[in-house]
Amino acid sequence: MSYCRVAPGHPFHGPYHEKEYGFPLRDDAALLERLVLEINQAGLSWLTILKKRGDFRAA
Repeated sequence: MSYCRVAPGHPFHGPYHEKEYGFPLRDDAALLERLVLEINQAGLSWLTILKKRGDFRAA
């Protein structure tokens, strides 16, 4: 199943896919957050990273 078919209605993938994925970022804080998420994603599922997003923000 492709990511696009999984995203609609999913509690984590849905909002990310609909409001962030593929949209350009111009805010420095948003760019840094995306960079941190992408770096930490290596070897993990994107769902794991999205679930830990709040922890990354707190750190």
